[in-house]
Amino acid sequence: MSTTTTMIADVQREFEALVRDVQGPATASLRADEVELQVFRRLLALGGALLQLHFDSRAATRPDEPVLSPDGTLLRCHDRRSRRYVSIFGPLALRRHAYHAPGQPVVCPLDEALSLPPRGYSMVLREWVAYGATDSTYRETQTLLERVLGVSLSVAALETCLAEDACDVAAFDQQAPAPALDPAATILVAQADGKGVPIVRPARQPRVARPTSGRPGGRMKEATVSAVYAIAAYERTPDEIVSALLDASDAARQAGERVDPLAQPRPRPQRRPRPVGKQLRATLAGKTAGVTHLAQAVGRRAAASSAARVTVCDGAEALQDELRRLLPRHTLVLDIIHATEYLWEAATALLGQRHPGRLAWMRQQLTLLVGGQTAQVIAALEAAAASPECATQQRAALTRTIRYYRRNAPYMRYDAYLARGWPIGTGVVESACGHLVKDRLQQAGMRWTLPGAQAVLDLRAVRLSGEWDAYWPYHRQQQHQRRYGLPPRPRPRDIEDRCSPQALAA
Repeated sequence: MSTTTTMIADVQREFEALVRDVQGPATASLRADEVELQVFRRLLALGGALLQLHFDSRAATRPDEPVLSPDGTLLRCHDRRSRRYVSIFGPLALRRHAYHAPGQPVVCPLDEALSLPPRGYSMVLREWVAYGATDSTYRETQTLLERVLGVSLSVAALETCLAEDACDVAAFDQQAPAPALDPAATILVAQADGKGVPIVRPARQPRVARPTSGRPGGRMKEATVSAVYAIAAYERTPDEIVSALLDASDAARQAGERVDPLAQPRPRPQRRPRPVGKQLRATLAGKTAGVTHLAQAVGRRAAASSAARVTVCDGAEALQDELRRLLPRHTLVLDIIHATEYLWEAATALLGQRHPGRLAWMRQQLTLLVGGQTAQVIAALEAAAASPECATQQRAALTRTIRYYRRNAPYMRYDAYLARGWPIGTGVVESACGHLVKDRLQQAGMRWTLPGAQAVLDLRAVRLSGEWDAYWPYHRQQQHQRRYGLPPRPRPRDIEDRCSPQALAA
């Protein structure tokens, strides 16, 4: 009896035994969870046997000849070589025909036919690894794989796979079509901000004492985070914005608490439109690289015929310069939250944290500010700073706010922005800085190499932007072409349909 026949018989016996056991006395007294786990473990083993049977069947047939090397040299069948393949069912062995000629690399045609990935880790396993590691630590992903599937991979292997599987994100962005948008979403919005990532100390850098603040040793490298999306116009009045800002923040300020800078004014939450077609990205290559990618993403959406193009950012001058240079057709808007923070600083300097007239002063000046009267606010602050009663420390705080407003005055025409229904807050990108960068890369004790951090940022951004199911087929195709020099053979339509995420989910 041949090995293949024996394997088929073993698989059939195991399946029949499983069916008998779930109906018979072997499981009659077990709890539901015990039966569930037992069935799952046996199905994993059965799946491994079936996949091994498939590999053996494919490897038993000698490939069609002639077999040529990449430069066209005729190769001869030399022997059969074994290759390890780590699947979601565990490690398997694949023995395939190998072809060789003097001075030529060994070619195994079955590798190309199966589109085997590098390092012998299956693409299903690699995708699950990437999906897990973009949200949890490598150690947690490693533990989950071993606990659920019984597959043991080192942390180094996980990191290597993730770095290799992130390599096509930039090319994916260039070829991805613009998302279909709601016709009501007539405003194209671009936002950018920065968030620090703890980077490992270079080998030549001398060791210093651990900082007492609890931040990991090493250095911080700023990731430039960008967001592009479309949104429907949402008209509000300056009074609505002022009320929302003060009602949401004054109670916390009176209690001496710091206001969350991510909080956005929500005067009418039930009517507030939501961003559509949102794409997030983050890069450690600097502001120019980050804004260049943002400009390219905006350019790919230009065909959406947006009625307005708006860029919202904080007052970081270097970032504003890049946004103006690379997005010249966008109207730059200063984030209202940052503008309000500076006004609170001035109010506290003038009146103190708990002065009874502080809120009234703040409401008066903020009403002017949101009403487009920035010059009047600056004049009032200058008059207060020039008063003989103004202390040196008070004057310094007022001067900071005055300088900030003077430099950003062209981007603070909030009355006009609100009348057009434009967004005036950086809530989307501020949230992305926390969710995309901080939640994954700033966990306790973490330090990253630049390539390692960038790989996680790339794939995490793809996931958070809802592009995961589009990226992986593209990545598999690009990887196949790099390894074998040809695009993968097209699959029959019925197989394509059966393997789609929708069909598998059903």
